[in-house]
Amino acid sequence: MDGVVSAGPRGREFDTTAVAVQAIIVNEAEEILLLSSQKRKQGWQLVSGALDANETVIAATLREVHEELGGDIEVRPLGTVHVQTFRYDEQIPTMLSIYTLFTYQGGDVKPGDDMVGSDFRWWSLEELDGSLELFHATVKPWMLKRAVELYRFWVNQPELPLQPSL
Repeated sequence: MDGVVSAGPRGREFDTTAVAVQAIIVNEAEEILLLSSQKRKQGWQLVSGALDANETVIAATLREVHEELGGDIEVRPLGTVHVQTFRYDEQIPTMLSIYTLFTYQGGDVKPGDDMVGSDFRWWSLEELDGSLELFHATVKPWMLKRAVELYRFWVNQPELPLQPSL
């Protein structure tokens, strides 16, 4: 298979590159939306997924938001909070993870795709004081605090096009 990074012990294949996209969604009350999968039972997590071939980071993250939170949710991208590499497994020793900040603009949350049946909840920064078990080890409380600080700065800025026409 051309352009696919082969699956490791976790059984996951990544199109072209091993890039994870993560959505940090903040509402007007400056709370962060997290999901908890009943199947995985591994704590709370951000919306996350893989970047597909020929996809922009924003397009991939918006796709994951709608797959995992349902088609009714409305969000607006504000900017990138953080980018880092991490070890995924033996087959994929270096994976890139991109954390994008979104403002929640409305719509019902209806977990779908691989998050069907998941719990979801809005969390304040006070509740995310480090005692909450987060599913993905690369998500740190300081990132979520930075996301809320950037939200305060970016939320009232004029909306810009996601990318110019190509």
